[in-house]
Amino acid sequence: MKYIDEFQNPELARRLLDQIRATVTRPWALMEVCGGQTHSIIRHGIDQLLPDEVELIHGPGCPVCVTPLEVIDKALEIASRPGVIFCSFGDMLRVPGTGRDLFQVRSEGGDVRVVYSPLDALRIAQQNPDRHVVFFGIGFETTAPPNAMTVYQARKLGIPNFSLLVSHVRVPPAIEAIMRSPNCRVQGFLAAGHVCSVMGVDEYPELAERYRVPIVVTGFEPLDILEGVRRTVVQLECGEHTVDNAYPRAVRAEGNPAAKAMLADVFEVTDSSWRGIGVIPASGWRLSAKYRDFDAEFRFSVEGIQTREPAACRSGEVLQGLIKPHECEAFGTLCTPRTPLGATMVSSEGACAAYYLYRRLDTTPAPREATPVV
Repeated sequence: MKYIDEFQNPELARRLLDQIRATVTRPWALMEVCGGQTHSIIRHGIDQLLPDEVELIHGPGCPVCVTPLEVIDKALEIASRPGVIFCSFGDMLRVPGTGRDLFQVRSEGGDVRVVYSPLDALRIAQQNPDRHVVFFGIGFETTAPPNAMTVYQARKLGIPNFSLLVSHVRVPPAIEAIMRSPNCRVQGFLAAGHVCSVMGVDEYPELAERYRVPIVVTGFEPLDILEGVRRTVVQLECGEHTVDNAYPRAVRAEGNPAAKAMLADVFEVTDSSWRGIGVIPASGWRLSAKYRDFDAEFRFSVEGIQTREPAACRSGEVLQGLIKPHECEAFGTLCTPRTPLGATMVSSEGACAAYYLYRRLDTTPAPREATPVV
C-alpha cells in the first residue's frame, strides 16, 4: 500500500458494487464486527449503496461500548480516592457510569488525566512515587499487547505504585455468542483486520465450520469493506463457509507471535461481562497470578457497586445487532453526543455516534445508481 487514497477510489468502488450486484441472488445478512468498520460504512454510505439483498448488521465491535457498567463504576470510585492519579485514553472520560462519568470526577477534584499510551501512565508513576497511578486498560486484542507490555515493564523496573484496571475482551467468543443467540440473523462475518493482525486467524476456522458461516478478514477503507462483502457474498451464494483473508497487507495467518507471547505471559483468559449483552464465557482477560500485584481490582477493594442503566437506552440491542441506532426512541432526542445515555453514543467507534455524526435521523436509502461517496 502506497497511499490510503488507493483504497478510496470511486471507480474501483463502483466496479466492486457491480460485481456484488451480479453475484447476489437472495437476501443475506452480514455482520461487521469492528466499530471502526461501522464508522467507515456509515461515513461513506456503503450500506446504502449495496444491493437491497445485502444487509449489514452492526456488531459489538466498539471496545468502549462493551466495557461493563460495573467496571466503569469501579473506575469512577477508584479515580475519586485521595492519592490516586487515574489515567485513561480520552474516549473513556465521557462514558456514562451510574450517574456520572470521569469528567465529573475530575471536576469534583479527582486527579484524572488523559494519556496517549499506557507507558505515559507508567512514567507518571515513576515521577510520583508517593501516589498510586492507575491506567484504565480496555479494548479488544488490538490494545491488549501494549497494556500487557506496560505491566511487564512495571514489574521488571520495580514500580510498585502502578496498576492496571483491566477490561479486555476477545472477539472469537463474541462471534460464538452471537451465533448461539436464538435471535441471530447473521449469515456471514466481516472480521476485524486489526484484531487479526495481532492474533492471526487460528481461532476462526472452527467457528466457521461449526456455525456454517463465512468469516472474511476485512480492513477499514471503503474498498477493503466492499471487497470483504463481495467475498462473503460469493461464499454464501456457493454454499461455502471458510475463513478468507481479504486484508493480506496487514494480516498474516499466524498474527504477531511476539505480541501473542506477551499476552500469554501477562494475561489469562476468563469469563467476561459485556455491557448491554451479559457474561460471555472465556471472552475476556485478567492479569495472571504472576502480575496480580499490578491489578487495580485487587489493589483497591471496591465493594457495594450498584449499577443502573438508563431505562430509555437501548444500546444493548444495538450492540447485539437487534436494532439500528435510529430505531431507538431516544436517539437524537434524549440521547445525543452532548447528552449521551449510553456508551454507543460517546465512543468514536460507537454505532449510535456514527449514525448521529454522518446521517443523524436521515436513514433514507441512497439511489442505487449513485456514485459511491468515498
